[in-house]
Amino acid sequence: MPEGHTLHRLARLHQRRYAGSVVRVASPQERFAADLVDGRVLVRAEAHGKHLFHVYGPDATVHVHLGLYGTFAEHELPTTDPVGQVRMRLVGPTHWTDLRGPTACEVLTADEVRALKSRLGPDPLRRDAKPAEAYARIAKSRQSIAVLLMDQKVLAGVGNVYRAEVLFRHGVPPTTEGRKITSKQWDALWQDLVVLMRAGVRVGRIDTVRPEHLPEVTGRAPRQDRHGGEVYVYRRAGLPCLVCSTPVATAELAGRNLFWCPSCQSG
Repeated sequence: MPEGHTLHRLARLHQRRYAGSVVRVASPQERFAADLVDGRVLVRAEAHGKHLFHVYGPDATVHVHLGLYGTFAEHELPTTDPVGQVRMRLVGPTHWTDLRGPTACEVLTADEVRALKSRLGPDPLRRDAKPAEAYARIAKSRQSIAVLLMDQKVLAGVGNVYRAEVLFRHGVPPTTEGRKITSKQWDALWQDLVVLMRAGVRVGRIDTVRPEHLPEVTGRAPRQDRHGGEVYVYRRAGLPCLVCSTPVATAELAGRNLFWCPSCQSG
């Protein structure tokens, strides 16, 4: 599932290409009420966590959650006939995009958008985020910090990669109960997520390895993975830790694969 930086990249792209213009919106699948926004001005595009919002005014916002399989395909004009199961087609002055396979694509009112956002935790990529709200939940929870970081009601936008990597970078055992995370630790985790995720928005991939551990410095081979990016532990089970050479461990936690270094994250 795409993590928060992907949705913020899409929001920025759609803001540049479509915001402030009259757009045509259609649903070749006829799976959502495109006629409610077709021919209107797209006021702005924004993201909160893993949710994308195309705002057309106080009475209509298109909400998209990509889920596991959703993708946007971006093109320059002219348009071509829809191929495959296109849930939404958005056509602007210079570009058009097709959305396929999302978990959600729906038109919401302003009240419905507020209700949805109220169920989400603070997003490290939003300037209006309040990290103290996340810590208030974490500090009283007996759940592991690894589970809490992936709970979108606690923290919005963090997925499996950022979860594994930020815990490694701060030497936090993933099974640590939330209530045992100090406010100082949380401040460091939050600030690091802000830096890492902003970098992800800029370059379009997740890189978490510090300069001294990069391939060109250590002489190791660059990472070969369809997700791209240089990481410490994510999807490196059994391989030597880039810092201490201990084999990276893995386990299933709450239905997702967890990765960590038993030595660097021994607590």
